[in-house]
Amino acid sequence: MNQDRAPAPLFVQLQQDSRDAVRSGLLRGLQARPAFTAPKYLYDALGARLFAAITELPEYYLTRTEAAIFAEHAAAMAELIPAGATLVDLGAGNCEKAARLFDLLRPARYVAVDISVDFLRDTLCCLQRQFPALDMLGVGMDFSTTLALPPQAGEGPRVLFYPGSSIGNFAPADAVGFLRQARSAAQGGGLLIGVDLLKPLALLEPAYDDALGVTAAFNRNLLLHINRLSGSDFQLADWAHRAFFNVELSRIEMHLQAGRDVTVRWPGGERVFGAGERIHTENSYKYRLPDFEALLHAAGFEQTRAWQDECGWFAVFWARA
Repeated sequence: MNQDRAPAPLFVQLQQDSRDAVRSGLLRGLQARPAFTAPKYLYDALGARLFAAITELPEYYLTRTEAAIFAEHAAAMAELIPAGATLVDLGAGNCEKAARLFDLLRPARYVAVDISVDFLRDTLCCLQRQFPALDMLGVGMDFSTTLALPPQAGEGPRVLFYPGSSIGNFAPADAVGFLRQARSAAQGGGLLIGVDLLKPLALLEPAYDDALGVTAAFNRNLLLHINRLSGSDFQLADWAHRAFFNVELSRIEMHLQAGRDVTVRWPGGERVFGAGERIHTENSYKYRLPDFEALLHAAGFEQTRAWQDECGWFAVFWARA
């Protein structure tokens, strides 16, 4: 290899749903009663930028609280993680959270996973220049349905890194299924995962309905994305953001609510929404420590350890596969 040339990360795009399959799935959800969409559709290019802005809001405690836990306890986490493991970053985004841990965790390889390698390409190439000795792989896949890494991810133990409490988007039974796949993919390594904990409504609900309206814009932008994907004619002015904590199910729910009777059309079909009718766009389940630990054990993980912030708002779990 030319020593004067910076190494380049590899990229693998696994099978993506066809445009017709995506459109069909979206329309099934829109015609259901109640209507719903998968939360992954919140994250088009603009949605990803809006979510990055949400993490800077004073109401959104999750990102800064998790970062404080890593800052205080990352060295203790590193002591439990197998030396020379591959670090697999699920939902890598801009890769910043994982990159902060490179010096402590010292992974043998870094695998950044997101729904599209095109989304990862610039970030991972820049990161490779900062860490030229670290093998890097970008994997485009929708791991919310199937978590099966390609052969290029390599053999040996893996540390699956899933920060940000995205596990809360799964219903508990589905979370166990996902965690089982994570345990298998870890190949004897383990899982490092962020989990949002139960807390007073006065803290929970504003995190998903901020005073500046950024989360409302994030949620309503979904309609523009649906229009592009399905050919529908949603009008933003007809829909309002709603977010609340469902006490019985221990989850924040996000919805879009029709402000008047409205007919939404797409090629070959339509749906009438009555005033006040909602489209369910996202759930975010909140856990007590013992309850999430029970999910990990149900998925087959053995030894677990959790670190919390001093207020008990958030936890990072290590679970050995």
